[in-house]
Amino acid sequence: MLNQSLFDKLLLLRLPAFREGLREQQANPQYADLAFEERLTLLVDQECTRRSDHRLHRRLILADFPIQATIEEVDFTPERSLDRRLVFELAQGQWIRNSLNLLILGPTGGGKTFLSCALGNAAARSGFSVRFLRTSRLLHALDLSRQDGSYANLLRSLAKVDLLIFDDWMRDSISIANAQDLLEIFDDRFGRSSTLISSQVPVAEWHARLPDPTLADAILDRLIHNAYRLTLQGESQRKLRAIRTMPNT
Repeated sequence: MLNQSLFDKLLLLRLPAFREGLREQQANPQYADLAFEERLTLLVDQECTRRSDHRLHRRLILADFPIQATIEEVDFTPERSLDRRLVFELAQGQWIRNSLNLLILGPTGGGKTFLSCALGNAAARSGFSVRFLRTSRLLHALDLSRQDGSYANLLRSLAKVDLLIFDDWMRDSISIANAQDLLEIFDDRFGRSSTLISSQVPVAEWHARLPDPTLADAILDRLIHNAYRLTLQGESQRKLRAIRTMPNT
């Protein structure tokens, strides 16, 4: 019988899954048929799996996705004109390893947020840190951070994230101060990390929507020239989901 001191030491060493597995092996006589190395491997694997699951859980919480979406749930019906091969390639995450960007474009309700969350979820499961941001809320947070002195810290925290997702890009008007903030963010990230942009506004209109041509040139130069593009078409996904859930009369 293993003494309690060993279990206490495993707890002290922060090996809870190893500890639980050892108790299970102690209670189940079937493990006696395994060699010492086999039993030890099972315990180590159990601890590694638990830690990996906890890290993923933390990444998903920090990502703050508004929708729990996966690549397997993405609608690839022909009318959406969505390149299945490219989507699954992007889900592997090599574009993030290469510090490239991704633009997801399409009409309101076209499923841009869902696809952004699905790709963000895939990135988190591949070990990347991810944060989902509503563009207007981020710009407001940056304004507030200037007032309370946390601006530099907020910029540093954003720069450390492997994948930033900007939802509703260019939906609202952008001030000179907003554009300067965006340039700071993209300048920190260019060549170091990846950004995913979701927008109903065509790329050709972005420059005109930015309030200063020089800032617009600098922002777009860091954002669009090293970016993949996915353009969604078809009817509003919200409308289609509503039709499917309505009772037949």
